[in-house]
Amino acid sequence: MNLLFSNITAVTQQANKPVLHNVDVGIDGDKIAFIEPHDATRTHLHPTTRVIDGTHKILMPGMYNGHAHAAMTLFRGYANDRALEDWLFNYIFPAERRLTPELVHTGTLLAIAEMISSGVICFTDMYFHMDKVAQAAHEAGVLANVSNAVIGFDRDSYDFHKDNVYAQTLRTLEQFHNKNDGRIKAEASIHGVYTSHPPAWRQVMDFAHQHELGLHVHLSETKTEHDGCIEKNGVTPAKMFADHGVFDRPTTAAHGVWLTDADIALLAEKNVSVSHNPLSNLKLASGLAPVCKMLARGINVTLGTDGMASNNSHDLFEEMKMASLLQKYHNNDPLALPATQALQMATSNGAKAAGRAHESGQITPGYHADLVVIDLNNPRQTVSYDPILSLAYATSGRDVEMTLCRGKILYEKGEYKTIDIERVLHDARAAKEVFLA
Repeated sequence: MNLLFSNITAVTQQANKPVLHNVDVGIDGDKIAFIEPHDATRTHLHPTTRVIDGTHKILMPGMYNGHAHAAMTLFRGYANDRALEDWLFNYIFPAERRLTPELVHTGTLLAIAEMISSGVICFTDMYFHMDKVAQAAHEAGVLANVSNAVIGFDRDSYDFHKDNVYAQTLRTLEQFHNKNDGRIKAEASIHGVYTSHPPAWRQVMDFAHQHELGLHVHLSETKTEHDGCIEKNGVTPAKMFADHGVFDRPTTAAHGVWLTDADIALLAEKNVSVSHNPLSNLKLASGLAPVCKMLARGINVTLGTDGMASNNSHDLFEEMKMASLLQKYHNNDPLALPATQALQMATSNGAKAAGRAHESGQITPGYHADLVVIDLNNPRQTVSYDPILSLAYATSGRDVEMTLCRGKILYEKGEYKTIDIERVLHDARAAKEVFLA
């Protein structure tokens, strides 16, 4: 036994016993070994290298960031307060042309440091130089699903095999995909219906089928994107993607703000997971995704932060609270998207979308020890009657005391165990000068 959480409250995410009070949780290697009622003599029964007193603490599953552009930490606060199309085409795309593999590596490590300090153990990423994103995740010890989105504005001349995306994906497949017991997974990606065309999608999907890869896309994020596709093609973005076989691999579709009822039925039929990004959608005034309708149709909805230029925080606790409150307001129903569902979106639903449903996202014996410890010994949470409500409505990333991935402590009380944080901060400050020039 490597680690014992003694006398702790476990928010398990198991359907039949979601919360267990005063329990001992044993970690053996990278797996959860047992969950049993607290026994003060247990340290003698199960000799461990370390015992952690769980008094006034919650043990919860590590969280999943279902849609991120991690290296965009380098653009936090860059060109804010603009509409998405103006922001993207006139500011972000030009700035991204200055990115180098080294800058992406630095920006991703900066993002991972922020994520693990706030309880995230896995992120599904769509960004440039995906092999460097994978390298950063590998070094930091987190889980990651990484991709580089195909962008091809020329319908007739685009050749996936001549795109840098192709070479980066091949390198990631060779160096990182499913290595270390599947900690890093390469995926295919299409940026969106408005930045590429069906001939490119077919090439991407042929590659995804050949290598049995998952897929990551943007979908109906803005009214301009959604209505423009209907005007140009006579169908919604979801229908257009489906008609061209884009959803024939396991897919995460980010945003889904303007999905129609027919779109929702289609995504449910195709088993597409949707990553809900409430804060990013609010900041860019993109609209509010019909999350309750999606959940009612059985769609697996996760939570994501999007990039830091359109959110400014990787704190999934913020996303949980905002997601729940927005649906209550939008549906005029205080029972809409309760705390239990919001927490599922951040944990077990995220694990399912990332292809890790049977190994992570719950505190269950035999599952990987992907865990987060929340300290309740503070003015905001000392009086708390329901741990799940506390996590969804009162907790912030700053309350995270410890983050473990595969049984390895990555972060504890301000200390990063796998990241040279001073070096990363230094490199990130230097990178800022590139974009100020």
